[in-house]
Amino acid sequence: MKKLSLLDKFLFAINSILAAILLISYLGYFFSPNSFSIFSFLSLAVPFLIVINILFAIYWLIKLKKQFLVSVIILLIGFQYISKFYGLSEKKVLLNDDLKIMSYNVRMFNLYNWIDEKGIEQNIYNFIKDKSPDILCIQEFHPTKKQDLNYPYKHVKIRVNQNNFGHAIFSKYKILNSGSLNFSNSSNNAIFADILKGKDTLRVYNIHLESLKINPKKETLTQENSERLKIRVQNAFKKQANQASLIIQHQKKTTLKSVICGDFNNNAFSWVYHTLKENKKDAFEEAGKGFGNTYDYTFPFRIDFILADDHLKINNYKTYNVKYSDHFPIMARIGFNKD
Repeated sequence: MKKLSLLDKFLFAINSILAAILLISYLGYFFSPNSFSIFSFLSLAVPFLIVINILFAIYWLIKLKKQFLVSVIILLIGFQYISKFYGLSEKKVLLNDDLKIMSYNVRMFNLYNWIDEKGIEQNIYNFIKDKSPDILCIQEFHPTKKQDLNYPYKHVKIRVNQNNFGHAIFSKYKILNSGSLNFSNSSNNAIFADILKGKDTLRVYNIHLESLKINPKKETLTQENSERLKIRVQNAFKKQANQASLIIQHQKKTTLKSVICGDFNNNAFSWVYHTLKENKKDAFEEAGKGFGNTYDYTFPFRIDFILADDHLKINNYKTYNVKYSDHFPIMARIGFNKD
């Protein structure tokens, strides 16, 4: 430290604090919001903290200073998190018998003109038809007059409220059984469908966990607003935890292989994600490339997921950067292991 300039001493102090916060934030993966909500707040910052610590490590390396070890050691401790944040290469195994599963929060097909552009609804339909997923999971589905999704099988659940939106699963293959989990005290929900392909039956969950109700583009943080925001987000975290537990309990009642798709309204460093990922593979981690950003914002947020049973193969994963919603659609190609 004696050899550091005054500026570098200041930067190293900031570096040390942010490295320590990153280390603590790793705990959000293991502690339920119902027990320690502070870790849930910190887990939201993990992607940002990873980037900052990488930049600090590069800065000290360029200056040939041993201070780079602080960030490097913390990053190595959480090395498992790097693959959740960034994929190095896309896996490209494209087989004819793959199941193409797409998840897409369509934001009610731009019903209230959040995007000031004509034809958004038709653009979404055209995009889906072009990619032609075998199974399509839509969150914030709205039963608009024009239905241009030509699938022979579907399961749609609409929550009757002022917006009348819900969830939908469309399938090219026969749906043997379907249902809804009906989250309590929430406009969000989870639905499922048991889908027959050949001799295999797969349970597909389409979930939309409680929204944190944060608008990073519009939120102003006065002291009063900050306190209200904290309480609101804390309550949302707890609802998410209860919803995730409900999904896990429901899943344990079937012997079928399952895939969980949807908008988690949380990232891959959260307890909710960790809970839902048990005995599953994250399609992005297995086959994706880049940041896998699924939310339309300046910093990469991956809050939409496709989690497939460990006994299934993930052959390909893509995020499509089409701005027809505040979310980007994602699609995975999934194969059945032949025992």
